[in-house]
Amino acid sequence: MAIPLSIQWINNQLIILDQQKLPHETEYIALNTIEDVYDAIITMKVRGAPAIGITAAYGLALAAQKHDTETLEVFHHFVKKDAVYLASSRPTAVNLAWAIGRLQQVIQSAKTLAAAKAEILAEAKRIHQEDEEACRTIGGYALDLLEGRSRVMTICNAGSIATAKYGTALAPFHLGKELGREFEVFACETRPVFQGSRMTVWELQQSGVDVTLITDSMAAHTIGAKGVEAIIVGADRIAANGDTANKIGTFNLAILAAAYKIPFYVAAPASTFDLQIPNGKNIPIEERSAKEITHIAGQQVAPNGTKVYNPAFDVTPAQYITAIITEKGIIHPNYERNIPELFATVK
Repeated sequence: MAIPLSIQWINNQLIILDQQKLPHETEYIALNTIEDVYDAIITMKVRGAPAIGITAAYGLALAAQKHDTETLEVFHHFVKKDAVYLASSRPTAVNLAWAIGRLQQVIQSAKTLAAAKAEILAEAKRIHQEDEEACRTIGGYALDLLEGRSRVMTICNAGSIATAKYGTALAPFHLGKELGREFEVFACETRPVFQGSRMTVWELQQSGVDVTLITDSMAAHTIGAKGVEAIIVGADRIAANGDTANKIGTFNLAILAAAYKIPFYVAAPASTFDLQIPNGKNIPIEERSAKEITHIAGQQVAPNGTKVYNPAFDVTPAQYITAIITEKGIIHPNYERNIPELFATVK
């Protein structure tokens, strides 16, 4: 049993786990161009906000190595153009823009073209390493909050294949397994594209964690029937007031947690916070293809011409969130006060 990884940098080549093939095939593919990276993000070969950010960082670094220009000014122009291109792939996950923003910033002080190319790749590697360390720390904090609770529900996939390693919402389960602590996890299937059933269940099985699959519509009954003691989810963007965007269906679980009076935790790295956005109403929500709902595994399941509304995310208001778990510490309400305070006091 081992924790699966989704992103590797080997011999100056970006290798990712093709998550479209899960759970039937475990295939790693090489991304050699910025176009390869864009396609991998938009088609969800790679997904999960931290993993998207890491992949985009490597994608920008790959493109930068191929820009042979006479001046740094022209090089910066090309890098900025590449960054805009990558940022357009998926709008909701703030980690993407954050990561490529870091790379653009780090090359500002470079004195030569060679130095700029070296530094942009080094920064991508730092982002990758920092995320793995952050996820392990998040897992440790989550284990503290889940002390005395073993039956936990989650949705989507906020695990090791959505990050550098360990994950966010799944970090306590992977880390708990390493430390000899057992959990019984109930994974919602996560319609419309089944990240829960295809990825979370597969991933936890690889790690040896006890996991049970349910459909999204079974969550309310399961909490009561199976004695679920907590819900933990990931996040794609967290506003300054604590409102949190995550996979569609997350808000439903938050409401259920309030009804059952069990804790509802959000686990996310600091890079997922967008302090420029005051509340959830300002978070852009990606809408995806109607075929994700009208078709399953290529088979049409709805009548021709069916109208479809397919938002990929919903926003959970901060009032429903018991705590937000970050690598910088655990944030409790009042979020409007405590989120800026944490970021101001911890570098």
